[in-house]
Amino acid sequence: MATKTNPLQFIQQVRAEVAKVVWPTRREVVLTTVMVLIMATLTAIFFFLVDLLIRTGLQTLLSVVS
Repeated sequence: MATKTNPLQFIQQVRAEVAKVVWPTRREVVLTTVMVLIMATLTAIFFFLVDLLIRTGLQTLLSVVS
């Protein structure tokens, strides 16, 4: 069972941990944001094309059958 930490110690520990965080530079944030947008766009295009292919195939199949 863990021992309880008083609120003051907890806040001091949190501040110490936050001080260890290495924040990304502005350039890194911009670069990763652009990469995410590019990947999201490519994924959207891929699924659009797959949907179009399946829809066209089903329409062709159903027009032949009926």
